[in-house]
Amino acid sequence: MTAKTIIRFENITKRFGKVIAVDDVSLSINEGEFFALLGPSGCGKTTLLRMLAGFETPTEGRILIDGQDISRIPPNKRPVNMVFQSYAVFPHMSVADNVGYGLLVDGVARPERDRRVEEALALVKLDGYGARKPDQLSGGQRQRVALARALVKRPRVLLLDEPLSALDAKLREAMRSELAQLQDKVGITFIIVTHDQDEALAMASRCAVMNRGLLQQVATPSDLYEFPNSRFVADFIGQVNMFEGRLAVDEPDRAVVQTTELPAPVYLDHGVSGARDATVWVALRPEKIELHKRGEGRAPPTMDDAPADHNVVPGMIKHLTYLGSESVYDVEIAGGRMVRALRTNLTRWDQEDFTWDEPVWLSWHACSPAVLLS
Repeated sequence: MTAKTIIRFENITKRFGKVIAVDDVSLSINEGEFFALLGPSGCGKTTLLRMLAGFETPTEGRILIDGQDISRIPPNKRPVNMVFQSYAVFPHMSVADNVGYGLLVDGVARPERDRRVEEALALVKLDGYGARKPDQLSGGQRQRVALARALVKRPRVLLLDEPLSALDAKLREAMRSELAQLQDKVGITFIIVTHDQDEALAMASRCAVMNRGLLQQVATPSDLYEFPNSRFVADFIGQVNMFEGRLAVDEPDRAVVQTTELPAPVYLDHGVSGARDATVWVALRPEKIELHKRGEGRAPPTMDDAPADHNVVPGMIKHLTYLGSESVYDVEIAGGRMVRALRTNLTRWDQEDFTWDEPVWLSWHACSPAVLLS
């Protein structure tokens, strides 16, 4: 069944004087999606969200909801509601009055208003908290009040502007799970703006990565991570080792990249579809690199039927970071280049397998690197 498009940005540009905040962005969002607008500070993601909410007007282009152009419709007439980074709850009102305020303004009768407030509080797991004041709540509870206040009006689309940034790390992680479960339960379209890649990958069904006002890539979290379409996306999403090189071989079932920084060629078990001898970049995630003892032994055998001496590089561990569930190794290879490898600690003694200033081999499977043309 084909997903129904609920929101369509058509060639949206927003200028503030001579500054182009959003540059000719076209984007479709499906009904019932949890969609993330992701990118560094100043990339245009919040401006795009504010235009959808009606707080900013596009300089060029149209925004459609259910096929209707809402670009010039006032915010209070749009079928959207917004949860702000600062929560924006009224400190002098009770939790119930905060949640029901929008219904009060809309003239909803008291019995109906009370019923919907009670339903909204139950949705965000705040049953029985209606009589409390915001200063009697934790940060996570105040965030839930803001969510309930937005949901009580039953919008078609819920907009979340960096909703978890004011929370501590542990609570932020818990709220990610709660938000994803809440979105699945209510079934409405959520659009979140965040600069936190982990937040977007953990919650969203699809993400749009932006940079300098431009849309870079729209994909599922796994595709963004495993199949980035540019150096910017590869570098922004997660950690990555990036090597510039030359596409020496490119055939339908294999490719070879010669780099100036790696002493061994990079072999891939698939084609790249680039021009022969073109400049490319090899993106290799730290967790896809395997560590082997070097000592006096020979290099480990290459994997995936790669030619000998491909995808295997000698180095020396120069820094080690133990993170409990995993350990991070910074390995110096020929020429002084540092390569980062990540290793899961499957047992309580795994962190003792390798140590500082130990000579090692680095290797990786032929399917692991991404080769980028730009």
